[in-house]
Order: sequence, then structure tokens, then C-alpha cells
Amino acid sequence: MFKVGIIMFRSMKKISASIICIAVAIAISFAITGCSKGKSDAKNALADGKYVAKFKSDSRMFHVNEAYSDKGILTVKDGKMTMHISLTSKNIVNLYKGKAEDAKKDGAKLIKPSTDTIHFEDGINEEVYGFDVPVSKLNKKFDLALIGTRGKWYDHKVKVVKLRKLKKGEDVEKALLAKEK
Repeated sequence: MFKVGIIMFRSMKKISASIICIAVAIAISFAITGCSKGKSDAKNALADGKYVAKFKSDSRMFHVNEAYSDKGILTVKDGKMTMHISLTSKNIVNLYKGKAEDAKKDGAKLIKPSTDTIHFEDGINEEVYGFDVPVSKLNKKFDLALIGTRGKWYDHKVKVVKLRKLKKGEDVEKALLAKEK
């Protein structure tokens, strides 16, 4: 009787070890494929098109033009996202997705400005710089360095949040100027 108990104990030990190995293998495969939450990137990817989105910055000195209430236009094309932001002036002359120390290196891909015209509700128009910022993920902070007219680089953390898809034929500027409900 004692021998039967030892044999059963050894078999159960082998079965337990096998179950643990299988569980570890499954956990590793989920970690490698990124399926830990049960959602695939394809299901979460935005459809191609234009969206009104909030651009959040860690600084009151670096933000989207107040007329647009921190909003910009997020464009999605072939799975790549770019956020166009219009700033408050022409004092920020370049942006860099990453840290300031990397922006200073030879060959760094600086984000060049465009000239945007802001049409305020009171009828005043103002030319400011706008930038097309590449966005890797929504609702997640990322590094964005800037250089101003004084030639000094500054590090910032920014994120893109709160999306609303533009309706077909909807005026972009009106969408940016619209007050949130």
C-alpha cells in the first residue's frame, strides 16, 4: 500500500510540473505577441481619417493656441498618426520627437513649422507656427523637445487624448473653434 502512495505522489508531481510548464509557456507567448489584455492592435487601431483631439502638454508655456482650446487635428493614414497643432506664436521654431539631447545630434529629424492663420471670434487673424507631430500611441505621454528663437532646447512630455472623428465635409477650423460640451 505504501508503494502505491509513493508512485501516485510521483505521478502527481510530474503532472503538476507539466501544468506549470504549460502555463509559463502560454504566459510567455502572450507577452511576446502583446495579447496580454486580449485585445489586438488591429482591433484598437483608428480608421484612416481626420479626428479632432486634445493635445496635452506638461507646460503652460508650450501649448496649442488658446483659440483652439488645446485641440488639433489628428490624421490617420495607413495606421500612422500625425497631430497638427497650431501654437500661440512663431517663437518655437522646431520640434523633435524625443529628448532635447538627441535633437542636438547631427542627423536628428527635426519637425519643421508651417505657417498657420488663426481666425479669432472677434475677427482678428494671427499668423502662428504649426507643426505635424508624429504620434505613436494615444493617451500615453511621449517626449517632445522644442527649440525657440533663443536657440535653447527644452524637454516636454505631451500626449494626445479625447478623440472625435470629423464628419465628412465638416469644416476643420470650426471643429477646432467649437466649445466642448
